[in-house]
Amino acid sequence: MRDIASVDQETRKHVLAALDRDPDLGRTGSDLEEFGRRFELHFPDLERLFRSLYGSRADWLDHLTALVVECAKSWERRPAELKALDGRRESEPDWFQSREMLGGVCYVDRYAQNLDGLRERIPYFDELGLTYLHLMPLFLAPEPNSDGGYAVSSYREVNPRLGTMQDLRDVAAQLREHGISLVVDFIFNHTSNEHEWAKRAAAGEPEFEDYYWIFPDRTMPDAYERTVREIFPDDHPGSFVQLPDGRWVWATFHTFQWDLNYSNPAVFRAMAGEMLFLANQGVEILRMDAVAFIWKQLGTVCESLPEAHELLRAFNAVCRLAAPSLLFKSEAIVHPDEVVQYIDPAECQLSYNPLEMALTWEALATRDARLLAQALERRHNLPQGTAWVNYVRSHDDIGWTFADEDAAELGINGFDHRRFLNAFYVNRFPGSFARGVAFQDNPRTGDCRISGTTASLCGLEDGSPEAVRRILLVHSIAISTGGIPLLYLGDEVGQLNDYSYGREAGHEADSRWVHRPHFPAERYKHRDDPSTPEGAVYAGIRQMLAVRRRTPQFAGNRLVDFQTHNPHVLGYQRPDDGAEPARAQTAGTVVVLANFDDAPQHVARATLSGLAPDAVDLVTGRRIPLAEGITLAPHEFVWLAERSE
Repeated sequence: MRDIASVDQETRKHVLAALDRDPDLGRTGSDLEEFGRRFELHFPDLERLFRSLYGSRADWLDHLTALVVECAKSWERRPAELKALDGRRESEPDWFQSREMLGGVCYVDRYAQNLDGLRERIPYFDELGLTYLHLMPLFLAPEPNSDGGYAVSSYREVNPRLGTMQDLRDVAAQLREHGISLVVDFIFNHTSNEHEWAKRAAAGEPEFEDYYWIFPDRTMPDAYERTVREIFPDDHPGSFVQLPDGRWVWATFHTFQWDLNYSNPAVFRAMAGEMLFLANQGVEILRMDAVAFIWKQLGTVCESLPEAHELLRAFNAVCRLAAPSLLFKSEAIVHPDEVVQYIDPAECQLSYNPLEMALTWEALATRDARLLAQALERRHNLPQGTAWVNYVRSHDDIGWTFADEDAAELGINGFDHRRFLNAFYVNRFPGSFARGVAFQDNPRTGDCRISGTTASLCGLEDGSPEAVRRILLVHSIAISTGGIPLLYLGDEVGQLNDYSYGREAGHEADSRWVHRPHFPAERYKHRDDPSTPEGAVYAGIRQMLAVRRRTPQFAGNRLVDFQTHNPHVLGYQRPDDGAEPARAQTAGTVVVLANFDDAPQHVARATLSGLAPDAVDLVTGRRIPLAEGITLAPHEFVWLAERSE
C-alpha cells in the first residue's frame, strides 16, 4: 500500500485546492468520488516521479497542479461505457494474460482501404478469434513521406483518406462489443515537422521552441553527437538536421521527425493530454514508440536512461488517475538486457518480444535451436502483471538483436553470424530458401536488416515443398511460448512479398513496404481449402489457436526449460500452475518439442524419462508412445501432454 503520508502535505493541499476552485469541475457525484479515490491511491507516485524529473525548476509545482486538474477534467469527459470497462479491468487485472488472447496487426488502408472497410472485416476477426487489434499509425501525417505514419502531424486527427475521429470511435466501440481491444501507436519520441507545435517552433515562438531540441549553431549538436549513435545514416548524418533559417533541430530518425524535449514539463503535460484524449476515444492499449530515445542527457548515448523509465512510470500514474484501464506496450529494439527493463506493471505492462522473434528466424536458417533455447531459458520469464507480445514478424524490418556475449558462449561470433543471417535471408547464401529484401543495405560491410513476409522468408514464393511446414513451425513458437501471440494479418493465409511497392509515392526507398502488401483477397478466398498452401497455413494456425484456448497450461508467460540434448530440436515446458482445474483438459506439464532441421531428428528415451510412457500430441490428437524416445520429421513440432484414458 502506498504511504500517503510520504507525500509533501503542502503539495497535496495545493493541488487539492486547485481542484476545488476550478470552475469547470464538478463538485459532487460519483465521478468526483471515484476521482478522489484514485487521487489518494496514485497521486503519491505521480508527485514523487514528477518532482524527480522536474523538481529543479521553480515552476514544477504549477505544472504538476495543472496536470492533475487536466486529469480530473479528462476523467469527467470519459464516456460511461469506458468507465465501466475501467471497473471490469480493475476487478480482473490479469485479463491480458488469458490463453484466449490473440492479436492481429494491420495498416487500415492496405488491409481494408479505410475505417468503414475495417468495420466490415469484424466478422472475419471473430472467425479468427482476435481479442486485440493493432491498427498501424492512422493519424494525420505528411504525404508522401510519412515513415508509414510514424511522422505524426496530429494525435487528434485521423488521416482523411482513412476516415474521421468519429469513425475511429465507432470502430473502437464495435470492436469492444466483439471483445476486441483496440491498440494504436503513440508516437512518443517525436512529431512530424508539420505538427502545429513544430510549425510554431519553426516560426520562432519561444514556448514551442522549447518543445523540441533546437539550437542556434552546431556547438551543442556537436557535443551531443560525440556520444550518440547514428540511426538512419542513409537519411541524414548524425542526429540533427538544419532548418532553413540556419538553426539545428534534433531528429533521431528521419529529417521530418523532430524529437520532443521531455526535460520541459510543458511537453509532459501536452503529451499526457494527447494520451488521455486517445484513451477517451476507446483506445485500450498504446504502443509506446521508440521509448529508449525519449530522454536526452549530454555525455551519454541518450538511450534507455533512468529518466526514460521515470517518464513511463509518471505517464502510467496519469492514466491510473484518468483512464485506469489503459495499458502501455513498449517498443524497444535494444540489447535484450535493456528490453526487459521497460517491462513492469508500473511502466509497460506489455512488450514486444524481439529476441524470440529474431532467434526463431536464426534457428530456421541455421537449423540449430541452441541460441533460441538459451534465450527462452534465461530471458523469457517476466514479472507478475506483465506479458510478452510474441510475433513471427511485424511491420518493421528484422534485425538480429541477440547479445554477442550470449552467442559467444555457444562459440558463435556475433558479427560474422549477423552477416551470415543477412546473406541467408536476402538469398545471397547458397541453398537459401528465403526471398527477403535487404533494408538499409551496406554491401561493403554486409550489414543490413531484413524485409519480407513470413511466407516469402520461409520459401513459399518459390514453391518450396517445406515452406508450409516452416511457416507453421515459426508460428507454433509464438503461439505456445505464452503472452499474446500477434499475427500480421494476411500472414495466416501465406501472403507473399509485394515487389510493386516501389511504384507507390514515398515508398521507393523503403524496402519494408515489400512486406506490407494490400489485402490478399485471392488467398483469403482459399483459406478453407486445405489442399492449397494458404488453406494449409490457415488450418494449421487455427488448430494451434484452438488447442491453446482449451489448454490451461498455455495461460500466462511462464516457461520451464527442457533440454533435448539435440541441437536441432528446441524444447520447453508449459507448467500446470493449478489455474482453472475444473476446466482442465490436460493434467500436468505440456512439453513442446520443435525440430528446426531439414532432416528427421531423434530425442532419446533417456531425455524423456521423466514423462509418462504414453503421451498425446495436443495439436494432432495423435497418441505418441515415448518408451523408445521420439523422432520428429523435418520442421515438425509436438505439444506433448500425458495421455489420459
